[in-house]
Amino acid sequence: MPVPTSPPSIADEVTLARYPFLPQASDWIRNMAVRHSIDLNELLEGSWMEQARQRARIRLIDSVQSKEGVQVVGGDIHTEEGRLIEAFSFYYARLVMCASEDERLIARWAQAEAARAEQLLIQDASNLPAVANTYLSQVESVSGSSIASPAMAGMSMHQLRQSPSNEWRVGLADFIEVCPKITGNRWRLPNVDIENGWVKLHNERQYASSAKLARLLRERIKAGIEAEALEKMAEVTTDLAVRLAEPVGMVRNLMANKASEAIALVGAEESDWPPCMQKIIADLAGGVNVNHFGRLFLASMSATLALPQESCVNFFRGAPDFSEATTSYQVQHVYQHEYTPAGCGKLKVNHNCPVLPGDNRTCDQSWMDHPLKYIRATQRWKRLTERPVTTDATASESETNSEG
Repeated sequence: MPVPTSPPSIADEVTLARYPFLPQASDWIRNMAVRHSIDLNELLEGSWMEQARQRARIRLIDSVQSKEGVQVVGGDIHTEEGRLIEAFSFYYARLVMCASEDERLIARWAQAEAARAEQLLIQDASNLPAVANTYLSQVESVSGSSIASPAMAGMSMHQLRQSPSNEWRVGLADFIEVCPKITGNRWRLPNVDIENGWVKLHNERQYASSAKLARLLRERIKAGIEAEALEKMAEVTTDLAVRLAEPVGMVRNLMANKASEAIALVGAEESDWPPCMQKIIADLAGGVNVNHFGRLFLASMSATLALPQESCVNFFRGAPDFSEATTSYQVQHVYQHEYTPAGCGKLKVNHNCPVLPGDNRTCDQSWMDHPLKYIRATQRWKRLTERPVTTDATASESETNSEG
């Protein structure tokens, strides 16, 4: 279902600065630019916008390096200067992404910005209704009151918490369009509560209804940011691309470094794999019902090591509940979303670490806190201990040359 063409009005400047990607923010930012004489030259090179460019660089670095997305912490948006910095840092970062002409980079940046928005919305009960009605065609409180109503949209966070309508529901069409992009059984249609064309987002012990709504919004926000950037990419002139060459190069280098790390890991042989990974594979082959955390870890490790998806699916064939279709779908999702494998601490807590103190010299090292470090350490040790083999013929030739 398409995004609403008439989103609710948002006049609060703090909100517009916090969510500069909102369609309602465009006019406000344009007016701010006129009022403070911020043109393209000022944004790219002016001293007044230097702090905005610095904040933009942080946004871009986070988009490449952080799985959690752009860090929430920014300037003080309760001051006009802070709002300027936050809003124009987003615009500058988007310019850089457009100038890169790299759709993969744009998608990664959009994902990072959307993840940041999700974190904010989980805590921002007073603005959640208006943002939700901006991106979802059908979204209401469980009591039936439209969250777009002026009375509810203007309520304070305290009032919303005291309101009996503390759960949300979304239209089935919106849910069906968004949920395939989200992992987890709770987002599958057979597992949700559907009534009269609405999907209820029930509160769970550690997953509030508002957090679920924010998760759905994240996908729509990402799509909106990405689509707008791709559209504006066609407007980038040669002169603008040249002027943005330095920040574009910075982002490309960051991506190249991550690719280099990935290439090194891809070269890992089976003997380099950490004990936790080998144990999970052996358990599955033996018909052991490995827990969900262990299965997700194995799939994410396989993706990080660039093993073929078919090979990863084959690891699970011995599982007592193996289903070709379900496993293939779940593995594909992990590969597409580039999940980061869990560290040693979480593996131990979830009973997926088979190593006891003294069992493995590498695992006993104080710095060993992640299975990927195990692989890198094993590869490094192999490089240090391997020596070129010298044949008798080569040795004789070397001795003859030295005597001569």
